[in-house]
Amino acid sequence: MDARYDLAGRRAIVTGGAGGLGRGIAAALRDAGATVELWDANPRVLDEAASALGVGRRQVDITDPAAVDEAAAAAFAAHGRIDILVNNAGILGEVKPVWETDPRNFEAVLRVNLFGTYLVSRALLGRMRLQKPRPGIGGHPLRGHVVNIASIQGKEGMALAAAYSASKAGVIALTKSTAKETARDGIVVTAVTPAAAETAMAKEISAARRADILSRIPMGRFVEVEEVARMVLWLSSDECSFSTGGIFDLSGARATY
Repeated sequence: MDARYDLAGRRAIVTGGAGGLGRGIAAALRDAGATVELWDANPRVLDEAASALGVGRRQVDITDPAAVDEAAAAAFAAHGRIDILVNNAGILGEVKPVWETDPRNFEAVLRVNLFGTYLVSRALLGRMRLQKPRPGIGGHPLRGHVVNIASIQGKEGMALAAAYSASKAGVIALTKSTAKETARDGIVVTAVTPAAAETAMAKEISAARRADILSRIPMGRFVEVEEVARMVLWLSSDECSFSTGGIFDLSGARATY
């Protein structure tokens, strides 16, 4: 059976929306009926992605607290409410042993992947808590869904990727903490932990690194963008109403817990 989710009337924000994974998630949300706004720091690719998808756009540096708060205020003013937030923005960083890494690069990865996710969550969750709830399953109120894109590397760690692994482990912990804080507000906060996907980020790695990553995935392939997007669809829907704080595996059996 082909699962369908009705997100008509929902307003969604996807950070890192101009990238391959962000575009795939945004397209799935749009096709399910949501009004989607892409957030990205790169104006050129942001314009191209928004035009190709036929969705809204907002240029935002998610590592800048003032810029994030200004964007959040503008999004709520434009749409009245935000029902779905997908924290997808992220960068890979250096592929080196930790003793060879540049501290500035390590910090940059943490700033985008973890600090940026924190800033956007901080700005959106505070506003989501105040918006009118919808009746969910059993009549329990629902004010919104937040889906954080973490990584299997945040669970396992991976050699030559200390900054990326640490940042995604932080996203998992941030998910669990914010879910506990908003559980009684009717806001569901979850995360997914994909293995590598066929995106531009995957093209940054060498053939040897790609082979190493593939060797760790029992299914023997990278996850498809559509597979991540369909998981996000369920996590963004009212069908997901009691799984707050959950971390959902998309690792092709690579996960160790």
